[in-house]
Amino acid sequence: MSDPGGGSMSAALDLAPDVVEGVRDWLARSPGELTPHRVAEALRVAGRPVGDATVLAVYETLRRDVVGAGPLEPLLRLPGVTDVLVNGPDQVMVDRGAGLEPTAVSFPDDASVRRLAQRLAATAGRRLDDAAPYADVRLADGTRFHAVLAPLARPGTAISLRVPQQRGFDLAELVEHGMVTPTGADLLRRMIARRLAFLVTGGTGSGKTTLLAALLSLADPVERLVIVEDSSELRPRHPHVVGLEGRPANIEGAGLVEVRTLVRQALRMRPDRLIVGEVRGGEVVDLLAALNTGHEGGCGTLHANSAADVPARIEALALAAGLGREAAHSQLASAFDVVLHLDRSGCVRRLVEIAVPRRQSSGLVAMERAVSWDGTTLREGPGAGLLTERLA
Repeated sequence: MSDPGGGSMSAALDLAPDVVEGVRDWLARSPGELTPHRVAEALRVAGRPVGDATVLAVYETLRRDVVGAGPLEPLLRLPGVTDVLVNGPDQVMVDRGAGLEPTAVSFPDDASVRRLAQRLAATAGRRLDDAAPYADVRLADGTRFHAVLAPLARPGTAISLRVPQQRGFDLAELVEHGMVTPTGADLLRRMIARRLAFLVTGGTGSGKTTLLAALLSLADPVERLVIVEDSSELRPRHPHVVGLEGRPANIEGAGLVEVRTLVRQALRMRPDRLIVGEVRGGEVVDLLAALNTGHEGGCGTLHANSAADVPARIEALALAAGLGREAAHSQLASAFDVVLHLDRSGCVRRLVEIAVPRRQSSGLVAMERAVSWDGTTLREGPGAGLLTERLA
């Protein structure tokens, strides 16, 4: 395994912390631009060695403190990286699609991690301190940033960076990587062509956004896709995409724009397909209402442990938004045609089940398995006939 984050950075990270801190303090007392010349002057004042290698190492360390993601910047540029995780000053991990890998990057102390977290939060207009010890924002380059300060987080300040995909996969590539079987891909193509409304479900990191983006890329190029997300992640290969992104409150507590508000705005934008990137709050009520009033082909993702859990998850979200149990199930029965459930086993993500909602005699909705896959073996379930009808 390669050693992410090693190389030229190691010289700066091998410096004694008090050397860098001494220079930092001197520069703070003597305002001006950060330059190698001023770093050398600070080292001389402190009675430290002023060799070219030392000056450049200190300069590079301080520069990374004020530019980009600091010492994490090289990790964010690694090919295929999806996540960079910091667990205190001594543990930095990356995920490049094959699970978490340790890196050679570390911080001198937790104060350094805290400074980086606060600076990144500030670039997005968010406060991060003891009074507001956590933040979740999208950075200017699209990276999703989350941090929790110590002592709330152990063993130190925790930073999570989710790197946006530069391009999405298409369905053929997902088949090639084993995420979808060829028979599954055929069903999905027919589902999109038939403009069925659907949910992609699964646990965290199961590939919900990846599959949804691939399916949206199959939509007719003349269709207008309006995507509503809390944090912009969907990148479908489609010529007509309009994205709406929620916004947290700023440092003064103003400027909040909720996903639910954006769903309502999207309905006024003549969408051919309304997409909610992740259904996790009151927006479920507006999405159900939209899909029950003529907006065909709508879709979204939902965290759920199984397809069978979807009605209960929808019910819980709807109840929290003020929609009663019976009304939630009544709208769910006619809103979504299909549920696609993904599973993650280790580093392998797969479409394992397609289910359909069916209203029971009690008036509540239950999910019926239409087809499932055990590896590449397809198995039909009690909902297969209803799925066939909807795809006809």
